[in-house]
Amino acid sequence: MAVFAKAVELGSFSAAGNALEMSSQLVGKHVQMLEQHLGVRLLNRTTRRQHLTDIGREFYERAKGILADVDAAESLAAETRATPRGRLRINAPVTFGIHALSPRLPEYLKAYPEVTLELSMSNRLVDAIDEGYDLVFRIGELTDSGLIARPLAPYRLILCAAPGYLAARGAINSPQDLSHQECLGFLHPELSKRWTLIGPEGAVTVPVNGRLMVDSGEALMAAAVSGVGVLLQPAEIVEPYLASGQLVTLLPEYSAPTRPMHIVYAPDRRMTPKLRSFIEFAMTNFGAQAQGATERAMPMSS
Repeated sequence: MAVFAKAVELGSFSAAGNALEMSSQLVGKHVQMLEQHLGVRLLNRTTRRQHLTDIGREFYERAKGILADVDAAESLAAETRATPRGRLRINAPVTFGIHALSPRLPEYLKAYPEVTLELSMSNRLVDAIDEGYDLVFRIGELTDSGLIARPLAPYRLILCAAPGYLAARGAINSPQDLSHQECLGFLHPELSKRWTLIGPEGAVTVPVNGRLMVDSGEALMAAAVSGVGVLLQPAEIVEPYLASGQLVTLLPEYSAPTRPMHIVYAPDRRMTPKLRSFIEFAMTNFGAQAQGATERAMPMSS
C-alpha cells in the first residue's frame, strides 16, 4: 500500500523506486501484488505515463488516511522511547506532599535530569484540567468526571497521643473513651466531628470534641507532641514520632478505615515521556501493588 501510494504521488515507478531505495521493477511488483490481492486494477500504465482507475483513485484516498494513522502510531512508539524532558506540574495534599512525596523527588530528578518539577501542595480539591496540572494526587473517593485514575496504596491514619497527655488524662481503653478526651480536630468533613474505628466488633463511630481544630497535620502534630490532645493523622507524619517515643499508639486492636488514594490525569493518547516517567515513578513508590495496579478511566470530579 505504501509503495502504491508513493508511485501515485510521484507519478512513476522509477521516481517511487528512487524515493524508496528500490528498483522500479520491484515497485511494479508491489503494485501488481496489491492489485492481485484486491482483485481490481488500480493503475493503468503505459511506457510513457500512468493514471489511476476510478477504484484506484478511491483506494488511494483511503490508503492515504490509513498510512497517516500508521505514521502516527509509529511516532507514538518513538515518543515513548524519547528522553523525558520539560516542565511537569503536580499537585498533592499537604501532608502527603511534605512527608511522603517530597523526600522521594530527588530520586526522580536524578533519574531524569531534563525534567523540571513544579509541586503545588493544597488540601482543597483542585481542577486538574482548568488549573493546568499534568498530574494530581487525590485522597478519598473519586466522584464524577472522565479523568484517568490509577490506584495507589490506601491512605492510613493512626490514633495516638503523647505519654504526658495520657498521664494527665488517664488511659484510653475503648473508642467510647474518646468522647471524653481532648481530640485534635482536622478541618475536614470526615475527621472534624466524628472518628470511625474498626475493631473486633466492627466499625465504631464516636463523636469527638476539642478546643483546637486546624487544617494542617503538621500543626496538629506539634500540639499532640506537646500533650494538648489525641491525634488521628496519616501514618507518614506520625510514625517518626512513634519511633522516638514522643507519641504512643492508642487502642492497638482498632484501626481507622483506610482512605483510597489515586493519581489522576487527563486522558491523552499522546502521553509525553515526562508524564509517563512520573506515573511509573509514583506507582513504584506509592502503588498498592506496584506492578499490579491497572489503569482505568474513573468518573471523578475535576
